[in-house]
Amino acid sequence: MESPGSSTLTHSFVRSLTGGDTKEVRRWNSVPAAKATSSANPQIIFSGIQPTGVPHLGNYLGALREWVRLQDTAPKDTRMFFSIVDLHALTVPQEARQLKTWRREGFATLLAVGLDPSRATVFHQSAVHAHTELFWILSTVASMGYLSRMTQWKSKLDLPEDISLEDSAARAKLRLGLFSYPVLQAADILVHRATHVPVGEDQRQHLEFSRYTANSFNHLYGNIFPAPEAIISPAKRVMSLKEPTLKMSKSHTDKRSRILLTDSSEDIHKKVKSALTDSDASVSYDPVHRPGVSNLLEILSHFDGRSCEDLAAEYKSSSLQSLKGHLGSQISLHLQPIRERYLSLIADKTNYLDVVAEEGARTASANADVTMRRVRETLGL
Repeated sequence: MESPGSSTLTHSFVRSLTGGDTKEVRRWNSVPAAKATSSANPQIIFSGIQPTGVPHLGNYLGALREWVRLQDTAPKDTRMFFSIVDLHALTVPQEARQLKTWRREGFATLLAVGLDPSRATVFHQSAVHAHTELFWILSTVASMGYLSRMTQWKSKLDLPEDISLEDSAARAKLRLGLFSYPVLQAADILVHRATHVPVGEDQRQHLEFSRYTANSFNHLYGNIFPAPEAIISPAKRVMSLKEPTLKMSKSHTDKRSRILLTDSSEDIHKKVKSALTDSDASVSYDPVHRPGVSNLLEILSHFDGRSCEDLAAEYKSSSLQSLKGHLGSQISLHLQPIRERYLSLIADKTNYLDVVAEEGARTASANADVTMRRVRETLGL
């Protein structure tokens, strides 16, 4: 449970960072919020992001901006839980000091983009032990066959999508944590009785597994879990600036391939200017034959609000240099307040981030405990 007055303290601090305006970066209008449910059955929204340090532009356009929009537009009785899913990060080896830094940077970024701890619960996954308890319980009903067909473990190990567990090389490389990753993800969602989960199109498969697992448990033990619905982000995947046929990612060796939310205006302009396009100096929207230029137009459309075709028509008689300059300015303008908030949060000496994380963990734990009491009673534990 939250301590008395803690929400007021949190909200006041956020207002001090934003000059009194906590809604400055909440400008997104994409898909409608999930339909309101009755007051007896309010919505519960959950989503999480792995701690890899400061998120990049693709993370923001595809997920974080949607979280903020939901926060600002959902019915007042909607409960929202947003988590740094640090246990998921352990599916690949981590250096302890680096992971600790990334957790803090990721948490600060969630607040910097506009999540308000007085409205949404923000917490570290590992601080709520019910996530792992339910993970084990769901593992007893999860389908090995279903898990073997999922793409997450194959892509992480750089294996072809059609490979199976019959392949000895796949079995040798695969670790249980990576294979069972979707079960923990299902536990993250179901332990909070989430009714809606904002996800990108490429995560739909994982949410379908969560629904399948919930239904499997309910069939065996009774109606405990709701079947969560997806809120699909309208954003197309943001592609790498250096390899526009690949999704923007921190794993790319070239740092110029991605824009971080804390990049300076100068860095943003340099990265956009160096973005790979092609030998044609004109501007047109053709994702198949001109993926580099099309990627720039798609990113610009997120800030401009117009379609890629309309933007291409406007820049038809302009140069690629002109398009890149305008895009760099638009990104810089939008990310500047986020960068300033982030730097203020990281530099703060009052342990504010720790206070918010502890408050969030208490609230998330209390909510998860409601679920686990029902689950334990149902199982006879």
